[in-house]
Amino acid sequence: MNKKILIIEDDSSIAELQKDYLEVAGFEVSIYDNGIEGLRGFQENEVDLLILDIMLPGMDGLEILRSLKEDKDVPVILVSAKKEEIDKIKGLSLGADDYITKPFSPGELVARVKAHLENYERLKLRFSEGEKKSNLLTIRGLKIDKDSRRVFALGKEVNLAQKEYALLLYLAQNPNRVFGREELFERVWGLDALGDSATVTVHIARIREKIESDLSNPQYVETVWGAGYRFRI
Repeated sequence: MNKKILIIEDDSSIAELQKDYLEVAGFEVSIYDNGIEGLRGFQENEVDLLILDIMLPGMDGLEILRSLKEDKDVPVILVSAKKEEIDKIKGLSLGADDYITKPFSPGELVARVKAHLENYERLKLRFSEGEKKSNLLTIRGLKIDKDSRRVFALGKEVNLAQKEYALLLYLAQNPNRVFGREELFERVWGLDALGDSATVTVHIARIREKIESDLSNPQYVETVWGAGYRFRI
């Protein structure tokens, strides 16, 4: 069965160009040009990946992102003509998996869509099958249950988005080793050089907000200045 892509984009020429390239690549594509209708279409239909513009009539992309992440956990590629770093950080902080600035080549978009879907399937398979040995990681009060994909910290369960969980698990399974942002992006997102490694920084910050008791002095995920991050054990 072909993967289903939903595009919410109010510029019909851009949306149709994206649709043409994605359909040639073998995807089923639906288009909405209004934020409210696009969110409804996402909620009412089976979707494997969402391509979401920020500036939309009815409801903007960031509002949609806040709503849809509560309903389904699928890859989201945010698209915008805005080039400011703050917009990228906002989008990634709300759970977007990738951010592309207009103008971009349709071929690049197709490559990113394929990479996100392939990585998403790998993560789902890994989480569903589990690992039969050492399925529960316990590190100084932090517990990661790989079978149920649940994380407990500060005496309670914390909710992590898919990529946040994958990033935390990868670091925890490779303790005391320093990883650069680019390497983590490639290992966890599986996108090689296609994406922006600033995504890693945003996700690290979100993980810390959820598992650390003192953000000024992280006990688990440490920053190694000039080198990257490591999970201290």
